[in-house]
Amino acid sequence: MKEFHVLSLGAGWQSTALYLMAMDGDVSVRFDCAIFADTQGEPKAVYEHLAWLEAQGGPPTWRRTAGDLGADLLAGRNSTGQRFVSIPAYTRSPDPQEREGKLRRQCSAEYKVEVVQRAVRRELLGLAPGQRRPDDVRVHEYFGISLDEAGRAVRIRKRKSEDGLPGEARFPLIERGMTRWDCHQYNLKRVPHPVPRSACVFCPLHSDVEWNRMKREQPEEFAVAVRLDERLREPGGMLQRTTIAHQVYLHRSCVPLGEVAFTDLRQGEFGFARECEGVCGV
Repeated sequence: MKEFHVLSLGAGWQSTALYLMAMDGDVSVRFDCAIFADTQGEPKAVYEHLAWLEAQGGPPTWRRTAGDLGADLLAGRNSTGQRFVSIPAYTRSPDPQEREGKLRRQCSAEYKVEVVQRAVRRELLGLAPGQRRPDDVRVHEYFGISLDEAGRAVRIRKRKSEDGLPGEARFPLIERGMTRWDCHQYNLKRVPHPVPRSACVFCPLHSDVEWNRMKREQPEEFAVAVRLDERLREPGGMLQRTTIAHQVYLHRSCVPLGEVAFTDLRQGEFGFARECEGVCGV
């Protein structure tokens, strides 16, 4: 039986700690590769941090992408060219009697999960599209999910069991009882710069903490998010010619992002809404 060990690398607090712990021998695994699924919408600091990681001489890092999520969003298409919006943006009906809603989230699956799976099948295993995997191969995929977010692990294990590749979804941080804060403290001792949080600049699941921080500390990136938010509602824009009938917003208040007063600052240091899940932000 041939076995491969693959890290799903988000380049945030947790997966950074796990990558470095594997380098330093603090966890008993040697990764064959670490795959970074690039939405092309991450903050500049994430790409700079990823470049630093790649220079440390650790496991080979593969940057792979399904395309530019922001550009696809504005064009009213997803990664496969179909016409629907793939981020969990908020909606408001012209009818004041209707409740506000939220669009389905497909971005994590299409621009993160499927990118990693495609790289594993086609590049690591050398399989052609649709080709059956060998019976004598197991692929173990590792995730930077910590103890305080263990609910994510349940969903990821289920997804791994359905991907057609024998092997386990592994969570070394949970096995060691490490929290996000523990990872943050580990990185402070190991990394010569602040490890950024990994998430698209325009992610609707940012909390007010994160929006407020971006507005103060990364005004250019906040301006990108504001402009994209505006374009989601442009009359005659591609998005308005899709099947989305309601107005679409990046902030849960359904107010234009540039006009929001960020007042809910209770989420503390982490900066993401509780509903954020999957492989983003680790």
